[in-house]
Amino acid sequence: MRKVNILESYPESKKTRLVHPKIRTIKNRIIASYRGKEFYDGKRENGYGGYKYDGRWKKIARKIFKFYKLKPDAKILQIGCDKGFLLRDIKELYPKAKVKGIEISDYAIKSSDKSIRKYIKQNNFYQLPYKNNEFDFVIALGSVYSLSLIDAIKCLEEIKRVSKGKSFITLASYTNINDLMMFRYWTLLGTTILKKNEWLEVLKHAGYVGDYNFTNSKYLNLVLKK
Repeated sequence: MRKVNILESYPESKKTRLVHPKIRTIKNRIIASYRGKEFYDGKRENGYGGYKYDGRWKKIARKIFKFYKLKPDAKILQIGCDKGFLLRDIKELYPKAKVKGIEISDYAIKSSDKSIRKYIKQNNFYQLPYKNNEFDFVIALGSVYSLSLIDAIKCLEEIKRVSKGKSFITLASYTNINDLMMFRYWTLLGTTILKKNEWLEVLKHAGYVGDYNFTNSKYLNLVLKK
């Protein structure tokens, strides 16, 4: 188990993101929780504000195959794949790769490209419909911490079960109360937000052996609006 960042080439915005309790309210979180059109392609305060394909995941796809030394025909699973953009780029770059995606949102699946839709299954994140050691690599971005603590543990156990040991996840973390406050003002679906040492305890408890990285207010360039 190690802390790494395979998302370093992802084009994160350099602009600061202003947060405030009145910018994203409980109404916005209720809308986002349905993971429908408003979350993906509605107003920014309700979610992505327009989740469109632009090929930006190709750099991440290349990084994954190089960093984890995956073969061109590797079996890959993404938990919480949204509209399947990463899977689509993997398939375009490595046509022999066997990709699978798990997604909760019916809207996201129906909005995915036809070339990748057949590889996506609607399912929860903590009871994976796959065999033990079925995948060469499993990735979960923003999925684990969207769950309750007990379901997050189950998800981690499932990742360990279906993978051959290579995986990467992101976890929501904070350092102090102000850090936690800003992240909570920003996140719409984040549920389990822990300190880094607390996450390490959770990973150890679940027997997780893959890689991980933390998402926090600093990483997201969050600034409290006055």
